[in-house]
Amino acid sequence: MDNKTEQKNTENKGKVLVGIVTSNKMDKTAVVRVDQYKKHPKYQKYVSSKKSYKIHDEDNSLNIGDKVEIVETKPISKDKRFKLSNIIEKAVIIDLNEE
Repeated sequence: MDNKTEQKNTENKGKVLVGIVTSNKMDKTAVVRVDQYKKHPKYQKYVSSKKSYKIHDEDNSLNIGDKVEIVETKPISKDKRFKLSNIIEKAVIIDLNEE
């Protein structure tokens, strides 16, 4: 019986997207750009689409350039409908002023 309840908690009923952080200037919020390539139904050509999502980042742990996985949730605010699931790849930050 415990296995069934654990499976229900881990299942996700919303979208799971992967994107790159473009802005982190807001408190507990980041903007993630998701690039998708879809095949056109009539012309059979791949078409790219880009969309930005505001996500909830509780710890303010994201930096610009990080590759992240986001999950759809219930509405958190007017614009936020996604939250941070996990960080796939951290961005490399180079400081040019140290030389």
